[in-house]
Amino acid sequence: MNTPLESYFDRSRHYFGSGLLGLMVLLTGLLGGCASEPPLSSSIDPHVYRHATKAYNKPYKVNGKTYYPMTSAAGYSERGMASWYGSESGNRTAMGARFRPQGISAAHKTLPLPCKVRVTNLHNGRAIDVVVNDRGPFRKNRLIDLSHGAAKKLGIKGTAEVKVEYISNAD
Repeated sequence: MNTPLESYFDRSRHYFGSGLLGLMVLLTGLLGGCASEPPLSSSIDPHVYRHATKAYNKPYKVNGKTYYPMTSAAGYSERGMASWYGSESGNRTAMGARFRPQGISAAHKTLPLPCKVRVTNLHNGRAIDVVVNDRGPFRKNRLIDLSHGAAKKLGIKGTAEVKVEYISNAD
């Protein structure tokens, strides 16, 4: 049986060959401390890598479950249930900013922070672009938590089925 290091190297070689790029990816994974699979892209975007090394984009554990944030959300599109949150006014987001319930922001378990996504309410067709700057929701069957301000603009009073599409990094 291979050690975790040997297994990681074998996967890196499978995706990237045994050349210099494979070595770079191997070292990036080891030094970055990320436990997720190696990226499938043959190029490393320095903008994405800078955010991936931030504490808020490293694997984290909530209620005994470990979450692995994406290093890139290019092409991300998913449907699921949205909810909103607002009672946490003044608390800090995962990125350290104060949460503003009437602002236009969101929380997602694995999208890279910060990023901008388009959220579309599938019941009424309304859409809004929001900055994802926090982690959550941690309730079963929830895809995204919206600030009260964002939920209001989408016509969401409790929960609603939405489509979430990645637009760009947010800075």
